[in-house]
This record gives sequence, structure tokens and C-alpha cells, in this order.
Amino acid sequence: MHDELIFENCDHSRDPVLGCALEGVASIVAGIQDVGMVIHSPQGCAATVAMAFDSHEIDFTRRKVACTRLFESDIIMGASEKLINLVKETDRTFKNKAIFVVGTCAADIIGENLEGLCRQIQPEVSAKLIPIVAGGFRGNIYDGMELGLKALLPLIKKSEIKKQKSVNIIAPQANLNPTWFADLKWVIDILYKMEVEVQAVLAHNTSLEELENAGTAAANILLSHDSGFAFAKRMRELHGIPLILADIPLPVGLKNTARWLKALGIYFDAEAQAEQLIKDGDDRVVDILRRRALMIIPRYRNCKIAISADATIGIGLVRLLFEELEMIPELILFRSQTPESRRILERELKGLGISPRVAFGVDGFQIQKALQDVEISAVIGSAWEKYMAEELGIKIAFDVLAPTNRDIYLDRAYFGYEGMLNMLEIVGNDWEKTFRSKEIDWEEFQSC
Repeated sequence: MHDELIFENCDHSRDPVLGCALEGVASIVAGIQDVGMVIHSPQGCAATVAMAFDSHEIDFTRRKVACTRLFESDIIMGASEKLINLVKETDRTFKNKAIFVVGTCAADIIGENLEGLCRQIQPEVSAKLIPIVAGGFRGNIYDGMELGLKALLPLIKKSEIKKQKSVNIIAPQANLNPTWFADLKWVIDILYKMEVEVQAVLAHNTSLEELENAGTAAANILLSHDSGFAFAKRMRELHGIPLILADIPLPVGLKNTARWLKALGIYFDAEAQAEQLIKDGDDRVVDILRRRALMIIPRYRNCKIAISADATIGIGLVRLLFEELEMIPELILFRSQTPESRRILERELKGLGISPRVAFGVDGFQIQKALQDVEISAVIGSAWEKYMAEELGIKIAFDVLAPTNRDIYLDRAYFGYEGMLNMLEIVGNDWEKTFRSKEIDWEEFQSC
């Protein structure tokens, strides 16, 4: 059980920490190769789309994006002709196999019929037109990812033939690890060691051919507890592909990684490989920590800590912090609020026998208010929470998640055994910086 926080006077978001639905849609579209994108919006929305492409680290020369650049007169008088002309120009210029025509808040206000317009001009263009209504009125970045994934469904071909040991990986970008690509790579490497083929990643560096053949996979694996559940359900209904491993935490920390690997091994008849991966991972973590972190448990034992994260990383952190570092999670704050993540978290808390205070779908104001009202000594989160902790006088803040102030030159996984070591290295350094003396009298040393 948990004690869910209730916030007064929060009918509006005072300090949003999530992007709008447009950014989520763009994050999915940016993950597909050889497609174009037309944004029906004022020019400012192009910056939001650019952030989504940045999250995939896609060079400007590979971004096939056009914007109708709506003005006040367009909002008042309508801009259907402007959109039609731009779609045709985009088709001629980019010569992509598919173009996503994306409506924003402005298109919602105008009442633009994107589906009708796309049907009308489809015979006049070579690319397949895919309309998506993605105005910020329709939700946050996670909601937008669901909208983007839903728009992929018409591109996936039906197939009665399934590749027995194959999977689709869904929504790897719905993850606050600043280098989530490394988590995706870890999962792909694990599947390879179990002789499981990845049919398609939906969506990151995904070709249209991979997307079209996604219906041949034997299973779907969702790498997020914040977005993608609705898409996975539709994939099961339309293509008969089950979603597996969705009712347990993702592989964050020793025990969660072992549980995840065992479940994967059982499903694909690769239990021997799973057991070997678990043994090798455990041995590596124990060896590293024994040699380089002898004080790790005494250092953190009984430290009251708050978790401010997404559900993808946050649910796994609960067991990692409580059982493996012997901290006490007093407060859990998630940016999303899917029913599935609520159920998984509830089972985890019941199994651990702890009852922290919990809030879902929080904005910046609510995070700060919760941190202020609960007695804690540390908070694990992003640069947002680090600033808040300093303002509130909280002793320690671990800058682990995005957005981060850390310089990052190499991709680092948070999933798996290496991922646990990567997180512990950040946590250990932040701890040492906090308690390192800042008042050394250098003149006294010079006089010796």
C-alpha cells in the first residue's frame, strides 16, 4: 500500500516538466528512416519538433521537416490551401515514401480536417500521407508518443506467419536515462545472446521495411512504463502479438535485472543463457563494488530518500535503493500516471513491505511542494530536483536523470548490471561532492 499525495489548488500546471503531445509524436516519427514530416503550426512548434529529433541525435541534414508557419490571419481565415500546397511541395522536394502530416494546437483551433485533406490530395502525391492530430491540448509527451505509435499501425502489414524467436521493441525513448540509446543496445545485446531476433524497434533508426514487417514478430517488449501500453494492446488485437514482461519492473538494479532476464529466458526457452547472464552480471557487480566501493552500504544505510523520476526508471529504483543500498524511500514522484505503472508500483511496495508517500503525473510545483512537506535527507532525480533540493535545504541530490547538468561523452546504460554500476558511480560522486569540505584554509597549509 502507499499513501497517495493530494495537492490543493493545482487545477493548472504551474511549472510543467514534460513536453507537449507534439514532442511525443515527433519523437516517434524521428525514429523512422526515409519519412517526411509536415507540421501544420506556427513556426515556434518547429523548435519543439527539433527537440524530438535532438533526442535521437539526428543530424539536421537528415531531418525532412516542413512547417506551414501559420500566422494570426491563418488562424482566423483558415489555412487549408497553405497546408495542401506545402504537402505537395514536400513530396516533390524530399521524395520520401511516407509523409506524416501533423496538426498542432493551432490546427485544433482552426478545426482543420487533416484526415479529409490527406484523402483529398493523396492521389496527387507519391508519398503515403499519414495524418496525426497532436495538439498540446491532447496531453503531454507520453500521450504524444501513444499518438505517434498509433499512427504507425496502418503501415504494419498483416502476417499469419510469425518468426518464432523474434520481438519488436517498443518506445525505448520513453526513458529518462539521458543516453537511453545505451539501454536499447543492452536489451538488443541480451536478446542476441538468447538467439532472439529484433524485428523492429518502434521507433529508433527503424526502416520502413522493418516497420512493415513488424507483424511477423512473435512477441512485443515494451521498454517503458510511461507510454506504449495502448499501442501494444492494439498490436495484440490486430496482429496477435503478445506483450511480454510488461507486469514486472524493467531491469534496473540486481534483483530486477535477474527477474527480467529469467522471465525472458523462460519465454524464449533460453533459461540456461539467462542463468549464465545473471551469474556473470552478479559476479561483475560484486567484484567491482568489493574492490572500489567498500563503504557503499554503510554510507547509504537508513538514508531517507525521495525518488522523482519517470515510472520506467523509478519503479526499478525503489527496490534498488531499499534492498540493495538499504536506503528508505519516503517519497515517490512520477511524471506519468498510466494505470499499468500504478499496478506494478503497488505490487512492488506490497512485496517490499514499505508505504512511502506517492504522487503520479506531477509538475514542477508539485515536486517542490512534496519535497518540502516530507522529511528526507536525499533526492534522486534530474537537474530539476537538484536545484529544488538546494533551495529547500535538502542535504543531497543525485543528478541521474534527464535533464542533467552532467557532461556526457559516452552513452551509459541504466538497465542491467553495467547500468547499476553506472548509476552507482554517479550517486557515489554526487555524495562525495556534497560532503567534501569547501572551507579548506590553503594559507595555513602554505605556512607549514
